[in-house]
Amino acid sequence: MPDTHRLCVMNMLLHGIESLVGCEDSCAPAGEALGRADVILTNPPFNKMPSNVNRPDFTLTAGERVGPMPFLEHAIRMLKPGGRCAIVMPDNILFGDGSGTALRRFLMVNCNLHTILRLPTGIFYAQGVKTNVLFFTRVTDRIYPPDHATQATEAVWFYDLRTNMPSFGKTNALTAAHFKEFDALFGPDPLGGSAREEGGETNRWHKLTREQIAARGDNLDWTWLRDESGDPEDQMTEPDEIAAAIIGHLRAALEEIEGLAEELDAAPMVEAAE
Repeated sequence: MPDTHRLCVMNMLLHGIESLVGCEDSCAPAGEALGRADVILTNPPFNKMPSNVNRPDFTLTAGERVGPMPFLEHAIRMLKPGGRCAIVMPDNILFGDGSGTALRRFLMVNCNLHTILRLPTGIFYAQGVKTNVLFFTRVTDRIYPPDHATQATEAVWFYDLRTNMPSFGKTNALTAAHFKEFDALFGPDPLGGSAREEGGETNRWHKLTREQIAARGDNLDWTWLRDESGDPEDQMTEPDEIAAAIIGHLRAALEEIEGLAEELDAAPMVEAAE
């Protein structure tokens, strides 16, 4: 974290911005004292944190050690009413059970989750991690629990920039041109309120109503396009990209095993019947 802080300050100075930037853990108790934000743009860490989250105001992700979930709760809580957020999240946040389901309901109760952009593979160092950008606006003036009758989200629009797309990397860079259609469909309203229309079944732009999402068990991991491209990683030719992909898959598998081990350690012991 100190290294990231140093790079941030240096980058700001190089761009003529002499603003004070602190070095704090937003998922620690100090994070609760941060001021409310009009805009949050963040790509939080996906890896495990050094210790369990212990922010007093966290009701859903307290005790978690996996990075993305607490940062999503943090973003929801820190937005002002009418404030907007764009946050990068891995696929498992869209479909995970238990606290993952509660967190998605918490998001849709308090915020208008109007858009999800499914990102292509190969754009992060950990090649095995599939990611999305969640765009939402805080609607409620105070925080409501996940089971509250309030529903700030009426429909979620999805843009699939992953299916039938190549793997991006050093030899095939992802550029602004790849987002041109998404930008046009998103519309000029930064709060996602521009007029939107669905395309045909083969179009990358579709929506689910809140009722349809509820019928799916609040699972937001949705795709409708038939994937005919095969595995994009099969197209990799650079040794460093192939190595990064292998490392990414091994790291993801290791985190799954560690998570399972922690769940087994936390489970109550049941004595066998005599």
